[in-house]
Parts: sequence; structure tokens; C-alpha cells
Amino acid sequence: MNNFQYYNPVRIVFGEGQIDALADLVPENARVLITYGGGSAKRTGTLDEVKTALQGKHREIFEFGGIEPNPEFTTLMKAVDMVHANDIDFLLAVGGGSVLDGTKFIALTATLDDDADHEKAWEALKGYTRDIKQALPLGTVLTIPATGSEMNSGGVINHSERKAKLPFGNPLVFPQFSILDPAKTLTLPERQVMNGIADAFVHVMEQYLTYPVNAKVQDSYAESLLKILIEEGRAVKADPNDMATRKNIMWTATMALNGLIGVGVPQDWTTHMIGHELTSLHGIDHARTLTIVLPAVMRELKDSKKDKLLQYAENVWQIRDGSDDDKIEQAISRTEDFFRELGLPVRLSDVDLNASAIAPIVSQLKEHNMVQLGEHRTNDLTVSERILNAAV
Repeated sequence: MNNFQYYNPVRIVFGEGQIDALADLVPENARVLITYGGGSAKRTGTLDEVKTALQGKHREIFEFGGIEPNPEFTTLMKAVDMVHANDIDFLLAVGGGSVLDGTKFIALTATLDDDADHEKAWEALKGYTRDIKQALPLGTVLTIPATGSEMNSGGVINHSERKAKLPFGNPLVFPQFSILDPAKTLTLPERQVMNGIADAFVHVMEQYLTYPVNAKVQDSYAESLLKILIEEGRAVKADPNDMATRKNIMWTATMALNGLIGVGVPQDWTTHMIGHELTSLHGIDHARTLTIVLPAVMRELKDSKKDKLLQYAENVWQIRDGSDDDKIEQAISRTEDFFRELGLPVRLSDVDLNASAIAPIVSQLKEHNMVQLGEHRTNDLTVSERILNAAV
């Protein structure tokens, strides 16, 4: 196991009916900007619940809606302008990972002395926001379990005009608190639920599927999370209204990317980096890009990941018979079958793309300096191209 430091200050408030806790969690006298997405928070009544809980204690409430499923830089800059115009001093994100990611970016870039075209914010994003030294405080009310953004300090922002989808991270935007009410997930369309399970699954895989460093706690925890997602993914598909299943999915998705399973171990975010370009160029749901790319990564990099692939095969899928190559291929095939069970694509052809899509993706990877990916930083553009060819 490698040396590490672990820090996570997020207060989690978990369970049904916990939105009322906002009354005590949000500071008195705050000027609060509630951020949300395309309107489901309004339609389901969650937004009204939030506003009711915030009443009193001399708070002023403002709203900013319309944050996209892949949060757009230009949209978020409108929210930054609103923060400045209304002297907002607290942000409250109500929604899924995209709303939470976008709100973190608002919290960071609202502190910049920026000009009207927000070039400083764009430059900050290109630098992963690492150099920003202050941020507005924020909290979250999670409605879609998927990204783990409710308990981490990172996110991903899209800039369609520049054909870019870039990650960022800064410890200043750990939420002060996150409310996780699994009942809020019951109104989600099936597609979003399955996307969330896949997103969490791949988050775990990219912190696990590298090479062994004798990190028994992290490995065992990761394998348990994967097995829970497989079991509960199938369960929620069969019975969408089972609250016990919803609770397990929500908490597992949080645990998948709160930093705990990734400490002291090598990580490989190749699947995500390639997936970001697929979303940016073709508008494919983020999670669906991951289920397309991951099996190809597993096959193309099976030699460098052999030990962990065999461990994954045995401990997650209980595959013990056959040669090493047979066990690895069985594990990859089982992974693909699981994604298919959830109604997710596993090939570029499943989303009506062919080999002609590969060159533009590779070009975008080069443009965004994604040229040394993987746990060994050896996945150059040639390797990424091979991965994409394997995904056709």
C-alpha cells in the first residue's frame, strides 16, 4: 500500500424525510442561491420542500435553474453573474451529479475577479481550478445517486462551443453537508437510475483495476461495492419501488467516489477521459460512454492489468475455472452482460457510431492533453486509438 492522506469534511444526512434538516444546516441570515436542473426538482415538489425548510432565520432565497445533464460552462457563468448581482453567500445544489458539479464550479469561479466574457474562469478550468484560493460555501440535496459528487471536491464541466469536457477539483468545494433522501430517487426515469448504477460501478473499477499493492482494505471494500451494485442493479430493475434497494444504491454510489477506496492505491481514469470526449462530440449520456469504453480498456490492457483482472474475476464474479486468459475473458463478458441487463450499450455500434468516429475523439484527447493516461501514464494516443477500435 502506498502512503496517503485522507481528508473528507462532508456531513452526510441520510434517510427519508431529511430535507427538514436544512433549517439548521444552512447559516442564518444567508443569501442562498438554490441551483437545480431541468425542472424535475419543481415537478416532484422537492424544490418546494427545500424552500419551506429554509424559511425563517432571516434568509433570502434566490433560484437558478436549467443546469444541463452535462453542465455547460456558459450556463454556469450566468449563475456566477447572478451571484455577483445579488451578493449571494451560500449555494445549495438540488439535483444529481451535474447540478452538484456545476454548483461547485460556480462556487469557485464566483470568487475570481473576472471580466464579462469569463476568460479567467475558462483558464481556471483548463488548469483544473487547482490555483483558485477561495470559494463560496455550499451544501447539496442529492436526488440522483451516481457521481459521488455529494461527498467529494471534484466535478466535470462541458464547454460545447470549444468541444471540451474537462475535470476539475479543489478541496475548497467539499460540500459542507449533503442530504441523501433515497425516496427522492423513486420518481427518476429508469434510464437515469441505470446510468447512475453504471457510473458508480465504473468509478469503483477505475480505482481498483490497476495492479496490486497489497491494499487489502481498499481492494475488499471495492469488491464489496461492485457486488452490491450488481445485486441491487438487478433488483431495482425487477422492482423499482423497493425502498431498501434504493437506499443501498444511493449509499453505494456515494462510497464509490468519496476518496476512501482510492487512497494508497494506483488509479486509472482512462475510461472516463475517453468517455468525456464521446459525450462532448456526440452528446451520449456520460454513464453510457463508460459502459462502451470500459470493456475495451479491460481487453486492450489485459496484460498490464492481469493480476487485478484475475482478482476481479474470482472475487467479484466467482470465476475459478479455466486458464488465466479464459477467466479474464469470462469476467469481461460478465461485465458486458451486466451492463446489457441494465439496458446500457457496450459497443460504439450500440449508439450508431462506427470506426469513423475514432479519429475525432483521438484529436480531442490530444487537444486536451490526455496523452499520458493510465496508472503507469503510458496510455498514449496510440493506446487510446486501440481501445476505441476494440470498442467498435
